[in-house]
Amino acid sequence: MKTEAAILVATGEPLVVAEIGIPSLRQGQVLVEISHSGVCGTQLMEARGKKGPDRWLPHCMGHEATGVVLETGAGVTKVKDGDPVVLSWLKGSGLESGGAKYDWDGREVNAGPVTTFQRHALVSENRLTKLPSGVDPKTAVLLGCALLTGIGAVVNVARMSAGESVAVFGAGGVGQCAVAGAAVSGCAPIIAVDPNPARRELALKLGATHVVDPSDGATIDQVMKIVPGGVSAAVEASGLPPVMEAATKSVRAQGGRVVIVGNAPLGSLVATDPSFFNQGKSLLGTWGGDAQPDRDIPRYGALLAAGRLPVGDMLSAPYDLASINDALDDLEAGKVGRPLVALKGT
Repeated sequence: MKTEAAILVATGEPLVVAEIGIPSLRQGQVLVEISHSGVCGTQLMEARGKKGPDRWLPHCMGHEATGVVLETGAGVTKVKDGDPVVLSWLKGSGLESGGAKYDWDGREVNAGPVTTFQRHALVSENRLTKLPSGVDPKTAVLLGCALLTGIGAVVNVARMSAGESVAVFGAGGVGQCAVAGAAVSGCAPIIAVDPNPARRELALKLGATHVVDPSDGATIDQVMKIVPGGVSAAVEASGLPPVMEAATKSVRAQGGRVVIVGNAPLGSLVATDPSFFNQGKSLLGTWGGDAQPDRDIPRYGALLAAGRLPVGDMLSAPYDLASINDALDDLEAGKVGRPLVALKGT
């Protein structure tokens, strides 16, 4: 069997859309027909070479999607043929099958345990979760990464409670989901910080009570006017070291938490005044919002189905696979919140 995929051949160069051959399933692998895929900033960094040398070239890409199971390999019990599923880079229950290797006219193409910029993919069982009922497969792509990471940063890592204040630095895909997660958790005020006016407007729709334009350089002063003394927690989702440093200055003493979500380019450094720690503040890292897909995808899916997470507005109009490089370019330029790629229809 063959399928069409977008392949990263060289970092810094456009992805190549080509036909590749799918090998026989190994134990723990699942063949999925991809319906829709999201495009995350992490893939953009990878494609542009900002994550450092890439020893797996050429390889497939993408790590959040929805689709339908076509075939299961030996030992797979979590899903069956015909199941609609969410694909995520985060590990859940099930077998770990490792990566896949496809054939491109005699050339080997690598792939991790989950890839999504293709019409069909071999996916490790533990990267799949059944699609929650009542959720549009287009919106559900966000359950594979953005929602897990954004809401998880608020709920699992910062451990926000109703009535606590929060500032979200960077209102891209993950940042917008953090705003929505703070809103559904009853946080207030919720401050979204981003230089892009369209992103600030969207953040207000998703539950932000205030927005701040950092372009004038007075970001912390603006935050402090809204919450004198600083917010209870800050979520940094820009991946920019100066913004990470600003986030550390925005939280209150004696209990303020800063969660760093954004991925900075390889080799970046962040400077922090040691008094940050002496004031009883905490600097926290996270792996995908400390999410557990088997627990959190059904939970967030129920909120989506109930209309309590209106994050569908941040998805772009669908790109087709042939336009995957346009999707990456538009994400890089800030023209879209989260590119949506339609692999099967629209």
